[in-house]
Amino acid sequence: MADQDATAERVASQARALRDELVAIRRDIHRHPELGMEEVRTAGIAADYLEKLGIEVQRAVGGTTAVVGLLRGARPGKTVALRADMDALPIKDQKDVDYKSTVDGKMHACGHDGHTAMLMGTAKVLAGLRGELSGNVKFLFQPAEEGPGGAEPMVKAGVMRGVDGVFGAHLFSDLPVGQIGVRSGPASAAASSFQLKIKGHGGHAAHPNQGVDAIALTGQVITALQTIVSRETDPVEPAVLTIGTINGGYRRNVICDEVTMTGTIRTLDPALHERVPRRMEAIVKGITESMRGGYELQVRFGYPSVVNAPEMAEICSGAATAVVGAGNVIIVPPTMGAEDFSYFAREVPGMFFRVGGNNAAKGLIYPGHHSKYDFDEDALPIGVAVMALSALEFLAQ
Repeated sequence: MADQDATAERVASQARALRDELVAIRRDIHRHPELGMEEVRTAGIAADYLEKLGIEVQRAVGGTTAVVGLLRGARPGKTVALRADMDALPIKDQKDVDYKSTVDGKMHACGHDGHTAMLMGTAKVLAGLRGELSGNVKFLFQPAEEGPGGAEPMVKAGVMRGVDGVFGAHLFSDLPVGQIGVRSGPASAAASSFQLKIKGHGGHAAHPNQGVDAIALTGQVITALQTIVSRETDPVEPAVLTIGTINGGYRRNVICDEVTMTGTIRTLDPALHERVPRRMEAIVKGITESMRGGYELQVRFGYPSVVNAPEMAEICSGAATAVVGAGNVIIVPPTMGAEDFSYFAREVPGMFFRVGGNNAAKGLIYPGHHSKYDFDEDALPIGVAVMALSALEFLAQ
C-alpha cells in the first residue's frame, strides 16, 4: 500500500507540474479547430510530441488522421490502450477569451482539445516511468468522434490487436472541476439516425379535398411516434426518440406534397434499439396508408452503447480516489449521449470516465455543444493523473 501511495503521489505531482504546458497545448489546439477527418494539424502536434518522448508513432492510421503511439516498458507484460478524440464541431465560437477559435464556424465545443492535451500529458508522465513499466502503453489519438466516426476504422486497421484493456476520458460540464465521474456497466447510449419522408399529393390550398396534405400527415406521425417512448417502453428503461429537423411546403396557398424529417434514436438496451425502428415503421405505415399518403423511412445504425467493464471501473475508481479523494469520486448515471469509444471497449475490457470541468465561479457553466462552452483548465492535470495511474495499476495487476 505504501508503494502504491508513493506512486500515486509521484504521478499526481508530475501531472500538476505539467499544468502550464497542458494549458498551452490545449489553447493552441482550441485556436485552430479541425472537423472530423480533417485533423491534420492536431494529429501532427500529437505525433511530433510523442516522437520527442521516444515513443514509436504511426500516422494516418486506417487511412484517417488517426495517430497511434506505442510506449514499450522495460519488462514484458500486458498492453493497455489510452484514447483521446481530436475533432471539433461546426459551431461559431462566441466566447470572449484570447484563445478563441480563429476559424469561423468551427470550435472545440465538447472538450476534445482538452482530451488531446491530457493524453499528451499522460504520455509524458508514463514515458518518464518506462524503466519501471512491465508491459506497454498504446496512445490512441482518434479523429471524428462527432462524426462520421473514427474509432471503427482504427479498430479495423488493427490498433487493438495485442491490447488487453482500454481507458478513455471525457471532460464533463455536469461535474465541477475536482470531481471524477465513474460508472460500471452501460455508460452511454447507442445512437442511430433516421430520415423520414412523408408523401402526399399537392394542390391548391383552397381545395384541400383534392390533395393529400403531407403536413397534416406529418402532424399525426410526430404525435404518434412519441408514444413509442411514452406508452410502449418501460418507464425505467432509458430511451429517446427526437425529431431534430422538419422541412416541407412551398408557400402559404399550396398543399404540401412532401415533408422530410430527420432525428435520432438512443437507448441503453440493444434489444430496444432494434425494436424502436420496427415500431416506427409500423406506426408511420398505418397513419400514411389510412390518410391516402405514403412514406420512406431510412434508419442508419450508429455508435453502440459504451459498456464499462466492472474490473476496469474498479481500477479507475481507485486511481481517481488517489488523485482527488474518495469524496470527489462520483458514481454517475449513464448519459444518453453517444460515444464511439464503444468500438474500442467492444474489443477488450474498457473504462470511460468523466473529468469534471464545470466552475460556476469562473462562469464556466455552459454544456457541451454550446457556442460558449469552455472548461476549467485545472481539470487537465487531474485527468492526466487519473489516466496515468489507471494505466499503471492495470499493468501491475
